Amino acid sequence: MILHELLSYEVLRVLWWGLLGVLLIGFALTDGFDMGVGVLLPFVGKTDLERRVAINTVGPVWEGNQVWFILGGGAIFAAWPPLYAVSFSGFYLAMFVVLAAFIVRPVAFKYRSKRDDPRWRTAWDWALFASGAVPALLFGVAVGNVIQGVPFHFTDDLHSIYEGAWYMKFIGLLDPFSILAGVVSLSMLIMHGGAWLTLKADGVVQSRARTIGSVAALVAVAAYALAGLWMAVGIEGYRIVGDYLMAGPSNPLHFEVEKTATWLTAYADRPWIAVAPVMGILGGVLTFFGLRAGREVSTLLFSKMAILGVISSVGLTMFPFIMPSSSDPQSSLTVWNSSSSHLTLFIMLVVTVIFMPLILMYTAWVYKVLWGKVTEADVSDNSHSVY
Repeated sequence: MILHELLSYEVLRVLWWGLLGVLLIGFALTDGFDMGVGVLLPFVGKTDLERRVAINTVGPVWEGNQVWFILGGGAIFAAWPPLYAVSFSGFYLAMFVVLAAFIVRPVAFKYRSKRDDPRWRTAWDWALFASGAVPALLFGVAVGNVIQGVPFHFTDDLHSIYEGAWYMKFIGLLDPFSILAGVVSLSMLIMHGGAWLTLKADGVVQSRARTIGSVAALVAVAAYALAGLWMAVGIEGYRIVGDYLMAGPSNPLHFEVEKTATWLTAYADRPWIAVAPVMGILGGVLTFFGLRAGREVSTLLFSKMAILGVISSVGLTMFPFIMPSSSDPQSSLTVWNSSSSHLTLFIMLVVTVIFMPLILMYTAWVYKVLWGKVTEADVSDNSHSVY
């Protein structure tokens, strides 16, 4: 037996669909609070010292947290080439804006405290705000577009074509439902940042973070519930028609796909997936009460539960679709028709099994070493060695 045949092609496809979700969730759970702290920075810190406290709660870990984003992009490229091609060509203007924000963030961290000039530091503080708010919003907008379907199609030789003028690849993304999805994403990460500052800061920074974070939690829960209702009554879903091979060739044009009344029929077919939206709403509500009560560790865990539930609910509701086409449903990308080869997925899985535990252990060690609160005294006493 050839070694890679130990796992069937369909099992490997589902595993990599799940692993892609794990990487995206890992990015939201870790770098999510970095972005949230950036958004909160101008509001939780009224003085330079207070803002430096907020910055230094994420200063030692933000670079490591971005590893999940890089791994996610790499996984899409290697495991789902058609998804990479369609998404990066169709959303390239939005992704350029996200990339620009991610480039600005390290510059802001490194240069902010190089000059003792209030205007200089304030400018970089707002740069940190933008580098957190813009990606958080646009990630949600992208998800909203995927849920509704993306206007692309494949030619007979599988050349992908994204319809519309070039400027519509950014402006066209900003429809009402996608903006609502962006609000869910942005408010959820502000909530997460508030929970992180509650754990890592003290004094007025912690107090303000609790107040703003609790408001963001309510907004996230309300916007998420509204988006679910909108999906139920106003967004068409997709389904594969007839029989299909789960281990068949990666060719979207081999499948027959049609639109349906709603995505939420998935909950009738697989009732167990309802646990995801329940976790999303319950986690947000518990985060609100945790922030109001001043709890720290449990509040951050509840915030993570909310993020896990919200992101998981999208993937589980759409399964097996990963990028439906609104202009040509036949071209829709699914778990079964857009993966790399059987051998490629197996080799990638072996590499992941070896290196993922190492990444997790190193990350856990870093957080253990850096455990504890950042105080104004810490920043003042180490003013030349911290951000």
